[in-house]
Formats: sequence, structure tokens, C-alpha cells
Amino acid sequence: MDTAEPNHVSLEARLATVISPTLEGMGYELVRVAVLGRERLTVQVMADRADGSQITVADCEAISHALGAVLDVEDPIPGAWSLEVSSAGIDRPLTRAKDWNRYAGHLARAETTAPIDGRRRFSGIALGADDASARLRLEDGSEITLPLNAIRRAKLVLTDALIAATAAPARTN
Repeated sequence: MDTAEPNHVSLEARLATVISPTLEGMGYELVRVAVLGRERLTVQVMADRADGSQITVADCEAISHALGAVLDVEDPIPGAWSLEVSSAGIDRPLTRAKDWNRYAGHLARAETTAPIDGRRRFSGIALGADDASARLRLEDGSEITLPLNAIRRAKLVLTDALIAATAAPARTN
């Protein structure tokens, strides 16, 4: 598994394949793509700036225009759909090994597709990841290794420490 790419399945995987080159060409990275709804689908795209700086509303607008055009041409979505573009936010999803490594030391929650050690839901301190798995230190002090391809969803938990760590530096004049 390529640790630079998010973990996606089915329609979301096709969408990620279609939109990633455009995002990368614009200087962004795909964090997650999700398809929601039944009657009219909503494609949600979360992106980061490749340079690590904060994503702005103007960035989201530019991404939305570019991806809307790409999706109209490629037409991977049957029927009517809408597009939502956002930053990953502070309590962001952990979809790539680099996310697990960047936010090591922060509280995270993860859910797996199948039970690991008899459970599917885990909460603890992110300890990082490699190409195949992410690690968490659970509340009881034990550590668990979660295969990246078995993680259904994972995200950071909003804490004061996370807010402080992700705050934009104060501007100086």
C-alpha cells in the first residue's frame, strides 16, 4: 500500500484516481473522498495544501471549480450529484500513514472493518504508522497495531493539545 495515498474503496477509489492528479497539479493533497446520499449523491473532498500551510476558503473554491470540471468530463458518477470541498479540519480523518506520523502523540479514534483482538473500535494516543499499519497506545497503556487496509475510519479527537499544536502562528508586523 502506498502510504502517500488515502485508503478508499469502490466509487470512492475511482473518484480518488480521477481527482488526485488535478489536486497534485494545483499543489494540494487528497485527504479523503466520500460519497454520501441515496437520491442525489454528494461527493465530499477533503484536501490539504502540499506545503503544509493552512487551506483557505479561496483554496476550496479553486479546488471545487477544477474538480467539478474534471468530474464533468470523466463522468464517473451516475445521475445527479453535488460536490463539497473542505479542509480536513483540526479533528481530521487519519487516512494515510503520513497523517498518523504527523499527529503522533495526539488522541485518536479508529474503527476497523473486522474485529482485532475481539473489538472494532479503538481510542488512544496515535504512535505513528508505516506502510502497512498504524499504532495506538490504548487507555490501559497497551499498544495495538491496526493494518491500514483494515481501518474503516480513523480521526483525531479534538483536544486542547491538538488545538495548540495546529494553531496558525501569530502574524508579526
